[in-house]
Amino acid sequence: MEKHTSEHYAEQLTDIRGRVLRMGGLVEQMTRRVIQSLVQRNAELLPEVQSMETQVNQLHIEIDEACLELIALRQPTASDLRFVAAAMKINTDMERIGDQAINILECAESLLTVPPLKPLIDIPRMADISQDMLKDALDAFVNGDDDLAYRTILRDDDVDQLKDQVFRELLTYMMGDPSTIPRAMDLILVSRHLERIADHATNICEDVIFMVKGKDVRHHGPLS
Repeated sequence: MEKHTSEHYAEQLTDIRGRVLRMGGLVEQMTRRVIQSLVQRNAELLPEVQSMETQVNQLHIEIDEACLELIALRQPTASDLRFVAAAMKINTDMERIGDQAINILECAESLLTVPPLKPLIDIPRMADISQDMLKDALDAFVNGDDDLAYRTILRDDDVDQLKDQVFRELLTYMMGDPSTIPRAMDLILVSRHLERIADHATNICEDVIFMVKGKDVRHHGPLS
């Protein structure tokens, strides 16, 4: 009976890990599709993004419930408790990444009804880095790899610099021609939402470091 209980406990931990990964895959796809829609000016991709948000919201509830049940019924040991706590916090960050993708979708819906302001170069670059950060953050979570988590956090600066670059360039457009202001503002908002996605990936990495090392690296300034 004890062995059976132990096996069930291990299965519950594996199930939580699997759901977190599935949710991560969904929010990564949401971001990729919505930026693809914007770059290719293809509004047909947007309903799929909205459909994925429904799945993300359902997983958000399921993961929290599974974690709380495990804590209440199993009283996990210190390392497992850190894993469950990290999973719950990562779950929240991923749900917010999904929200940011929906925010980008709303900007895209507006931008796709008007002529393009300029070719999109830095925004897709921001999206690529943010998606890579999220993927690496989830890999770090699954493998308990705090080194990968540290390296991923450092990439956040690249996203911040690109966001500033986007803002400066679009400001030039707005100052030169006030008619560009609505489109430029939507693009600035897209860049800010992408920056927030990178911030959430950074949060996930900080949770991984806490999970592996029991060390809280939030608010401690540069990690180098």
